[in-house]
Amino acid sequence: MKKIRVWPGYNTIWRWHFYAGLFCIPFIFVLSITGAIYLFKPQVEAVLDQSYDQLTITGVQKSAVAQVNAALAAVPGTVLNAYELPETPHSAVRILVGQKRDLTRVYVHPQTLKILKIEQEDDKLMRLVHRIHGNLLLGDRGSNLVELAASWAIVMFITGLYLWWPRNAISLAGIAYPRLDKSGRVWWRDLHAVTGFWISFFALFLLLSGMPWAKSWGGLLKEVRQINAGKVVPQDWTTGRTSELAERQKMNMAVGDESEHADHVGHKHGAVNEGGQKGINNKITGKMRQPVLDYSHMDLYVATVQPLRLATPVLISPPSKRSPEWTARSDAQNRPLRVNLVLDTNTGAIKSSKNFADKPLLDRIIGYGIAIHEGQLFGWFNQLLGLLTALGLVLLSASAIVLWWRRRIPGVLGAPNMRESPSYAYALIGVIVVLGVLLPFLGISLLAILFLERWVLRYIPAAKRFLGLNQVVAE
Repeated sequence: MKKIRVWPGYNTIWRWHFYAGLFCIPFIFVLSITGAIYLFKPQVEAVLDQSYDQLTITGVQKSAVAQVNAALAAVPGTVLNAYELPETPHSAVRILVGQKRDLTRVYVHPQTLKILKIEQEDDKLMRLVHRIHGNLLLGDRGSNLVELAASWAIVMFITGLYLWWPRNAISLAGIAYPRLDKSGRVWWRDLHAVTGFWISFFALFLLLSGMPWAKSWGGLLKEVRQINAGKVVPQDWTTGRTSELAERQKMNMAVGDESEHADHVGHKHGAVNEGGQKGINNKITGKMRQPVLDYSHMDLYVATVQPLRLATPVLISPPSKRSPEWTARSDAQNRPLRVNLVLDTNTGAIKSSKNFADKPLLDRIIGYGIAIHEGQLFGWFNQLLGLLTALGLVLLSASAIVLWWRRRIPGVLGAPNMRESPSYAYALIGVIVVLGVLLPFLGISLLAILFLERWVLRYIPAAKRFLGLNQVVAE
């Protein structure tokens, strides 16, 4: 007869911890390394773009309209996505132009209109690092895989803290600091346990704050946001690769563009000379007339926004499927500094302004979490804290591999032994149910594992032996 107890035995939690770590460790290595690199995105991009921010400018700069025309001419078939305000008087103008779901960054000399560089936004180094970190370059499937790994990593840390909890300890040695005078397995165990203890809170925070980006979990959160708000409230983060590309596509489609299926039909914005005359672009596809955008007042928008000295980068965007009016926004990684402006089309005056404090409470909580996750909320200390956590995760994973390798038995996986008489633990069941509901991928995978272990693997002798399902120990 199975026993009933409040808390599960040590070996039961150890097995959960072992299998969670076994699945998560490869992902932890990738996410920790890419995350550590992305923490320093501002510094890395400043170095990479250094030559474009030290231009020699001796005369009067050309108008914003002329700069936009130069960028559009450099990448034929594209439309204006956003005009990025130069950070200094010696900076090249960065102009984002797009077509369907593609986005290209064009560096334009503000005086000569010379095209200094053309770069696909997705090919930028830090953008590539971001995509590896978020979806392993596998799109939405990769995002789901990362979400699954993050869910099991949460289990790994919770069970790890349970195993770490001091039992009859007489000092902090091996608990708060490793016993450096020891060697062998004890030394590696202390390194693993103590590192896990010190980084557990920060690691759990990073895991939870990264969930809103995930395709599945973030999509569910988006639905909760809409229900809570009672209306459609735009969010300034995307959920998965498809969501990101959909938002980009909306930005590349003008108001009135009937070609909703923009994967097959594009649209163009007519070029405008500095006097404001529209270029001719009455291209007709079937019966659909594609709109021509007038951005002859671009210099008015720049003159309005530039003195405000918003947190960089500052982007001025034309009307699009995403927003029907001219807008300017701070796209700072430190999200509490972000500001969104709506501009008058003819005068450039500010019609409305919304800052971080105007967002719904849930959005502000998520915004703070994302800013900390990216290392941008409180300066260099935020970056240092994130870096130490990432390095701690790498050390934690490496020490786990060493511990497993030292205790391995040839021919078996090396999981801790099962209990001789499995018992029901109310606390464990309660935690599993809560986590399974809050982390749907975890719940689904747990059901799949339960099915495989009880009704499939137990009847395959080789798998049963390899996984240690036939090895029991009394607790």
